[in-house]
Amino acid sequence: MELTAALRKDVARLAKTKYRRELGLFVAEGTKCVLDTLPHFRCRYLFATEAWLDGHAAALPASAEAIRVKQSDIERMSSMTSPQPVMAVYEIPDDSPLQPGACENELIVALDRVQDPGNLGTILRLCDWFGVRHVLAAHDTADVYSPKVVQATMGAISRVQVHYCELAAELARLSATMPVYGTFLDGDNLYRCDLQRSHGVIVMGNEGRGISPEVEATVSHRLLIPSYPPDEPTSESLNVAMATAIMLAEFRR
Repeated sequence: MELTAALRKDVARLAKTKYRRELGLFVAEGTKCVLDTLPHFRCRYLFATEAWLDGHAAALPASAEAIRVKQSDIERMSSMTSPQPVMAVYEIPDDSPLQPGACENELIVALDRVQDPGNLGTILRLCDWFGVRHVLAAHDTADVYSPKVVQATMGAISRVQVHYCELAAELARLSATMPVYGTFLDGDNLYRCDLQRSHGVIVMGNEGRGISPEVEATVSHRLLIPSYPPDEPTSESLNVAMATAIMLAEFRR
């Protein structure tokens, strides 16, 4: 198969949500990201330069049939400022709901309208590091298949499944069998609480507005990440990805 002008345009269009949804495809770029994701998604196209293939042919699955292209072709398809010599186009998997009872003994992260792609990608990378395999996301959370999110996950998108849902309703259902934690300025000190470390839901809110009232109503444990030293002037809040890192580290401690 050869790269045609029409195909090149279609791949470039995948930087936009409209075309990802229309075509059911998303893009992963760069050596690490592509090699991490190839075994986990159905690959429609794999584009790589001759030099890249010479150096990585042994690492490719037998099913991966590469289309040899020039670096200038990748630059015309890529959304990166400094495109690497390989990119893959995958089929977007079906958005399967979280099955009842499937995660009762696991830790889950829930995202209430987290809209920055870099934050979402970093949170998925943190979940991967701390062994969280399922993330619930409100429908107006950033698209996990946008190029910026995929790159920021550093391959974690292969191992962490994001379930878009009516978040308040899903949390209300889960709260019957597991604790639901949320971070609030009037919450209890995270480091002094008796946490159910093996299971539960950790809710993280929007970058500017925090956790919505509808989702807040489902939270059973209100937590605070305390500043240090107490009662001294400090930053207004933490970045949501930074806060997620602190929460997950304490739950896994």
